[in-house]
Amino acid sequence: MRVAVVQAAPVFFDRDATVAKVAELTDAAAANNARLILFPEAFIPAYPRGLSFGAVVGSRTPAGRQLWARYWANSVPVPGPTTEALGAMARRARAYLAVGVIEQEGELGRGTLYCTLLYFGPDGALLGKHRKLMPTAAERVIWGQGDGSTLTVLDTEIGRIGGLICWENYMPLARMALYAKGVQIYLAPTADARETWQGTLRHIACEGRCFVLGCNQFVAKSHLPASLEGLEELADAPEILCRGGSAIISPLGDVIAGPLYDREGILYADLDLLQVIEGKFDFDVAGHYARPDVFQMAVNERSQSPVIWTRSD
Repeated sequence: MRVAVVQAAPVFFDRDATVAKVAELTDAAAANNARLILFPEAFIPAYPRGLSFGAVVGSRTPAGRQLWARYWANSVPVPGPTTEALGAMARRARAYLAVGVIEQEGELGRGTLYCTLLYFGPDGALLGKHRKLMPTAAERVIWGQGDGSTLTVLDTEIGRIGGLICWENYMPLARMALYAKGVQIYLAPTADARETWQGTLRHIACEGRCFVLGCNQFVAKSHLPASLEGLEELADAPEILCRGGSAIISPLGDVIAGPLYDREGILYADLDLLQVIEGKFDFDVAGHYARPDVFQMAVNERSQSPVIWTRSD
């Protein structure tokens, strides 16, 4: 069973053009017989690395608000026309497709954005999503927090697929929730290009005895449009803003593809899920290696809302 990890740059702050690029790259992966295709964190419409959105402690600027409005306008209503287009790509590819997007709740008229991973089936259906539980540092200025209702693991014909986004993968209890759901193909889209991230991917594979697909963008300053508000903030930044580092790891922590640095590209690997079972012979973190008499955790999977509606008949 072949999987593909796509390392590329979006068309920054342009949802429709980025969707067209996703279509091109999905077709390329499908032509190489990939049955699962993964795109990076926040691929549609962008991970806005290095931009402040005019926010400092105690004040926000009009230009920062305009930039955020542009970001919002190019984000992805779920469901909506963009998810329909992505579903059609998955159906044409006859593959499972996972894409990092910035999600808006536009149909409700609310303004919050979420960093989200969308899952599509080979029939084109939107199978589920995961909202990032804890945006990191300045990401909290532009994204809201997900809740436990989207700790998604999908039971599919190619295995149990789930994952976490970027530094959520440093949350031991979040990982344990996925291990307890039997994840076999663990997706880790990210914006972290540091060498230490490779150690994280290998640790998760060993800990969960699962295949891990790490997926990052490759981004240069030349990818950003000249008209972008706040672009001057990147004047002193290096030309390469994100080197990438996408990789595919085996259930015993061996690197089987990548890491890929300093260019766009697609990594492929052929996975044998029997290796997941073999790995659990001596370590099953949610099974025989757990000590529920000593350690237990509770997971709240209820959707959280600031308003609860009641009716009196």
